[in-house]
Amino acid sequence: MNKTEQLIETPSDSPRTDDASSFDPRTDLAAAVELAGRTLAAVRPEQYDAPTPCEEFDVRRLSSHLVAVVRRISVIGRGEDPFSVPSFADEIADGGWAAAWVPGAREVAEVWADPGILGRQLRLPMGVLPGAAAAAVYTHELTVHTWDLARATGQDPEWDPALIERVIGVVRRALPAETRGGRIPFAEVVAVGPEAPAIDRLVAWAGRRP
Repeated sequence: MNKTEQLIETPSDSPRTDDASSFDPRTDLAAAVELAGRTLAAVRPEQYDAPTPCEEFDVRRLSSHLVAVVRRISVIGRGEDPFSVPSFADEIADGGWAAAWVPGAREVAEVWADPGILGRQLRLPMGVLPGAAAAAVYTHELTVHTWDLARATGQDPEWDPALIERVIGVVRRALPAETRGGRIPFAEVVAVGPEAPAIDRLVAWAGRRP
């Protein structure tokens, strides 16, 4: 089980999708997939061994994990076993992650195109959740790891503040500051001011130091 998949434990934490004013979380998921892909494509060979803010991953390992994540999102959307996708795309040679991302992202778009997926019960590694909650889980997963990769490789992506604020709204409910350690494998919240950019506040809540 990866870290972000442990964030949302009950459907009550999922974005509302039952009224006309609700925001479709698939929009944010698609944007997170696109930005992760662009960031991955800009990684240079001399950066593969560089450390990342996600301490257990260097750039090579994080790149492999990201490809696995995008594949798993499609498998989950189809209602299949998430564990059929390994946590790392170890069969991909160095430098092949961006090329592998393209079909992975295309498949996510196809699988998640059905609006009925939002209310469908989907199996994630941590349990069964409605599709709306699953979209939020993986938007957070991709966004934080995109930040990790960008920080490690000197990139400055164009973050969407509105998207980040929506992710923050979900994560602060699902991952309280008081529940770190033990079964919640996140570091303590890093203090940042309320005026800090949204992306800094998001990663600080995940225990990263902006």
